[in-house]
Amino acid sequence: MLWSRVWIPLAGLFTLVTSLVVAAEIPATPVLTLYRFNGDLTMPYYDIEQFLDRGAVAPAGSLAQGTTLIPCLVVRDGRPVTDSSGTPFVGFEIVVDPRHATAEATARVAAAIAQRKALTVANHHCGPDVNYVIDVRNLHPMEKVPFFDPPRDATPSAAAASAGSGPDAIVRAFHNSAQCAQVNETLTGRREALHSAWSVFKRDNVARWPEAELAKAHDLDFTMRTALFEGHLGRGCNAYGACERNIVALSIRNRALERCFNREGCEVSGDFVGVASTVSQYNIWDEYLTQISGLTACYLRNDLATVPKYAKLQAMYAQNAGDVQRILFGTDADLLELFPGVSLDDVKRTAHYYHAPAMGKCFPQMEGVEYMSGAVASRGKDFALIANTRIQVGDKSGDGYRFRAFGFEETDERDVVDTRDDYPGFVVDGRKVSLIPASGCKPYGVPAGCPRSEIGRYRKTPSWLDAGKPLGLTCRIADQSESCAAPEQLVTVEVGGTCDTQMR
Repeated sequence: MLWSRVWIPLAGLFTLVTSLVVAAEIPATPVLTLYRFNGDLTMPYYDIEQFLDRGAVAPAGSLAQGTTLIPCLVVRDGRPVTDSSGTPFVGFEIVVDPRHATAEATARVAAAIAQRKALTVANHHCGPDVNYVIDVRNLHPMEKVPFFDPPRDATPSAAAASAGSGPDAIVRAFHNSAQCAQVNETLTGRREALHSAWSVFKRDNVARWPEAELAKAHDLDFTMRTALFEGHLGRGCNAYGACERNIVALSIRNRALERCFNREGCEVSGDFVGVASTVSQYNIWDEYLTQISGLTACYLRNDLATVPKYAKLQAMYAQNAGDVQRILFGTDADLLELFPGVSLDDVKRTAHYYHAPAMGKCFPQMEGVEYMSGAVASRGKDFALIANTRIQVGDKSGDGYRFRAFGFEETDERDVVDTRDDYPGFVVDGRKVSLIPASGCKPYGVPAGCPRSEIGRYRKTPSWLDAGKPLGLTCRIADQSESCAAPEQLVTVEVGGTCDTQMR
């Protein structure tokens, strides 16, 4: 296949338009992941013939959240199998079932993703050996591989690193413990496994440390995990990233001490662990997301200190651990010293923040961009699956619309948009096209009136964003650069101001 590519500036957002020169086969269906945020641990699939008879009422079995699979369209009597609204129920080939996955699953998923990306096909039809279908709306192109802790050193030290003391030393000892080592041995249930590991660790070490110190270490570990992975890991040890982590920790402290709502994970006042690991508040603790991140890893293991990825995580942890202990367990004076220039009341009321780049994507500067949760496109007797992806809708054709594939790359300052005629001659089912223009979109997700020379992205903003008081918090913190290897330099940085395009 031969393509031509050209950059076109559009309302400050650079659009990569790709035009078809020579018609060819269409891209193969990608590797998709079974995922519904904070949903049931398993989701049903159906026997094809029973589904055609009765619809989605009698499951033949279930698959676990995080299952990676390759979908296909089951064709019966010349038409793909869908529900009454035209939503495809697709056949599938399982790549990895997380309920039985071992460390080799990481390479298997990576290989499958690469193989499917390189493959073109005439259509997305299933082979004759496919017997079951599943709702395509729960399948997403996550392109993430399963994460497992690296094998432990043959003779790992169980001692905490010498840099720690108090709760910090206990956290480091936990990361080097047999209890922590068990958390990531399986792919599923990692949040619960980490809770259990800490319970056993505390029980087994009551003679070594006071119960109160063990409890503080438990709080510190969960808060630091949340602060690290809720923030932008790519910022490493730069001042903005470190201040961002302190603010996440502050939000946990305030939800546990200043308000303690059950809906936010707080069972009793001071329940830092419950707040920090509640999925609805900090989505990184979702069942699937723990499978593909290092959130539940023993990342402070002594034997990983020379592995670059873990060395960086360890440096980021060390950069914030002292401040976070003061945030959780310190005094009002500590809070005012860590977040100078604002009132104590404002510091204690800080409970919510908004990471604009990660939120709802929208493209009002372009016509016809729509998100397809699941649709069929057709060209004669060939059918293609358009699943959980954006397209740019074109001219009407019969009962459907011609369209272009739509993708984007998220950079620090803008979304770089890519549209391509990947499906020449195909028409997408008109029942799945809304033709409703994008709404509720704000440049960068910040209020009108913020100074800007151009617009590089738009984001949808939640209803609660303007309900509170916008607050910029200042940190005086030692910057060590994104690499975490630069000499420390004490700097002042503000995070979360009204016009901050990264965090509010």
